[in-house]
Amino acid sequence: LGIDASDIKGITKAPLPGLYEINLGTQIVYSDANGDYVLNGELIDTKAHRNLTEARLNELNKVDFAKLPFENAVKVVKGDGKRKMAVFSDPNCPYCHQLENTLKSVDNVTVYTFLYPVLSPDSAAKAKQIWCSSDRAKAWESWMVERKAPAAAGTCDTAAIDSNLALGAKMNVTGTPTVILADGTRLPGAVSGDRLEKALSAAH
Repeated sequence: LGIDASDIKGITKAPLPGLYEINLGTQIVYSDANGDYVLNGELIDTKAHRNLTEARLNELNKVDFAKLPFENAVKVVKGDGKRKMAVFSDPNCPYCHQLENTLKSVDNVTVYTFLYPVLSPDSAAKAKQIWCSSDRAKAWESWMVERKAPAAAGTCDTAAIDSNLALGAKMNVTGTPTVILADGTRLPGAVSGDRLEKALSAAH
């Protein structure tokens, strides 16, 4: 495992004597004090049945939800909209379509979708069509849930999409969908309805 010094975001002592945690942004690896040996794997607390690596990565990658640029997101309000979540989503990502179908059964939530077209040029084209639609929320849901392609909208300022791509890179969003809850916790991938409900309740 070759580690470039420029990839290292931080080094700190791990819970195990003689072991050091190396933060690579999207990944944590472990090393001895001299850096002669690197351990690539997860550290598990067997007594507490807790994945320490995952917990630490979540802690390091926590997001200040209130500071997200919501003006660059497609906003969908369900029910009273009291609970809040953000999603980085690609229009052509199968797991993003799966998540949108799951969200149909989730109520009383405001969903901010940051269009994050990273899969293909067609993703970027669809994202722009959705962003330039007169009703972005309707265009987004029609495509993601019903597979109705967005109508060819007129041109508009799509700088928000470029900003989303830069923001995602800065925040180490490496896959879609990536859900961010109001408490800053991340949930990568197509989360199940039960898990999402529990996570939303815990975050509020």
